[in-house]
Amino acid sequence: MKEVAEMVINLMAASARTAPKAGGKDFLEIVVITKEEDLKKIAGSMKDYAPRSTNEAFWLRDAANIENSQALLLIGLTKPVTAGYDCGGCGYPTCAEFAKARQLKEKEMGYTGPHCVMRMMDIGVALSSAAKTASMLNVDNRVQQRVGAAAKAIGLIKGEVVMGIPVSVTGKSIYYDRQTPVKH
Repeated sequence: MKEVAEMVINLMAASARTAPKAGGKDFLEIVVITKEEDLKKIAGSMKDYAPRSTNEAFWLRDAANIENSQALLLIGLTKPVTAGYDCGGCGYPTCAEFAKARQLKEKEMGYTGPHCVMRMMDIGVALSSAAKTASMLNVDNRVQQRVGAAAKAIGLIKGEVVMGIPVSVTGKSIYYDRQTPVKH
């Protein structure tokens, strides 16, 4: 089943790469993780961070998911520029005003921001396309935020905003009916 998971994760990466993007501009970084030691490093980073979070139990739950996954797709937004639509979704009337006023802020286990809403939709469409591919192939998967933050924190991907989709090929999906550990 490991070989199946690896084949599917690569097809998911292709789906993410070819997903539609605002203005046809691609600012996505896509990384495939198939090595068990990398999955364990990410899960370890999530566990280490958990006590410093206000959502400790959820970090631990998601770390357990990653430990039990066979592969992981990371999709990040790298050095994005505004889409040039002047849509106002960022809170500024024009893209030029947003770009001029934008001051990126970092978070210990998270992302930079703020970002152009169109670029955020780009990453969402890519994630959806990749998850759809796994679903069509009957491979269990789940879009997760915390795994992307952890992978970014340990340097497995450079994106400013990163999400991940772990996959698992087992008799029952490990991503649903998940037990959240009680915080002590």
